[in-house]
Amino acid sequence: MCGRYKLSRRKQIVEEYFDTAVSDDPEWNPRFNVAPTQPVPVIRQNLKEPIRELSLMRWGLIPRWAKDPSASAKFCFEVNDGQLFAFAGLWDRWKDATGKSVETCSILTTTPNAVTAAVHDRMPVILDPDAYGVWLDPWMKDVSAASELLKPFDARLMRCFPVSNRVNHVANDDEECSAPVELAETQKPLFS
Repeated sequence: MCGRYKLSRRKQIVEEYFDTAVSDDPEWNPRFNVAPTQPVPVIRQNLKEPIRELSLMRWGLIPRWAKDPSASAKFCFEVNDGQLFAFAGLWDRWKDATGKSVETCSILTTTPNAVTAAVHDRMPVILDPDAYGVWLDPWMKDVSAASELLKPFDARLMRCFPVSNRVNHVANDDEECSAPVELAETQKPLFS
């Protein structure tokens, strides 16, 4: 579950939703099978101006102290019937020996809620829109306030449905990857 997600909105919609400055990063097409090591949009607060910025980063955090950049039947989960939402994440800038930098990011996880627990023992931290400003504040030093945001998302606002095993292959990246499917009976009844 934490190894894939979909971003079915265009760049302009994401910029408007998160109230970011218009970025120079290239436009992207909707994605239905985003996987680790691929570029993903990240919202961050500008350190010098009170504006949010959208940047594309490699998914899979490489902390700046790392010596090398090695990256160490699914279901679809939605919030409010497919509404756009934000994961809590961390990002860092790593430089190799030649000085070339790579900006990378990671999605934080927490204990599962009632919707996700049947599939996985953890879930991504989904931020409430009221918490975006607090999470993005680069001068935030209140550990307990930040920790309060790292809780399971309200299960009543989520839904889950099975999807095709097409999502297991990173080359597949179309709407069919997140289309609902019927679960096939995988085992015959023990007693008939």
